Amino acid sequence: MKALTDRHLSLLRRHMVELISVQAERLEDETGRPCLDVRVLAALQRVPRHRLVPEGLEPFAYKDVPLPLGFDKTMAPPFVAALMTDLLNPAHGDAVLEIGTGLGYQTAILAELAKEVRTVEIVEEFSARARLVLGRLGYGNVAYRVGDGSHGWAEHGPYDRILVTAAADRPPPALLTQLRPGGRLVLPLGQGEEQRLAVLEKDAAGAVHLREQVSARPFPSGMPPDPMEGEEGRGSRPLPGLP
Repeated sequence: MKALTDRHLSLLRRHMVELISVQAERLEDETGRPCLDVRVLAALQRVPRHRLVPEGLEPFAYKDVPLPLGFDKTMAPPFVAALMTDLLNPAHGDAVLEIGTGLGYQTAILAELAKEVRTVEIVEEFSARARLVLGRLGYGNVAYRVGDGSHGWAEHGPYDRILVTAAADRPPPALLTQLRPGGRLVLPLGQGEEQRLAVLEKDAAGAVHLREQVSARPFPSGMPPDPMEGEEGRGSRPLPGLP
């Protein structure tokens, strides 16, 4: 079989975005939104996801499935990346903090939409590859850090938007501190079937409110084989226990 050409990949990417739009409409009851922001869809169309997946998984790049990264990590399906970006709603002038760089796909989407992105990844190999590939793709508004993302990146805060890609039982306090008044934080809360995407906002007085929760249950769960197998690799209400 012949290798995929740039034309093939462009067609597959366009098809992926069209399918994501259809899926967003079908999941309106679950997500509370009839469609995704056109800016988000346009960003998905511009980002070459096949450059940002593990080697050997390029044929799966534009399928709406999670991909194995190694180190017991997975790459979220494109629909989840799109929905989380839509919930975050970054503006062109925003400073964004991303926790969990992975191989840089979500990072690239954020960089398309915001003024600057700072991204923290605990796996050094992931961060190094993301820096290399995103640099080659021309994303000059991204800064990288290797470390524990729960501590954020305080030296450059506060941030207008914070996106956490890995699930937690509760929002890390350091990230709430680094969120600017009027800012928004999006993260998955809970585990398994109970996991939800939470949208937190900080008001002018510094209090954090849970604005919205979206079930993660309807999202795709199929995954191709891991080629690296064996490697280590709606209304606003106060959120109890938060400032």
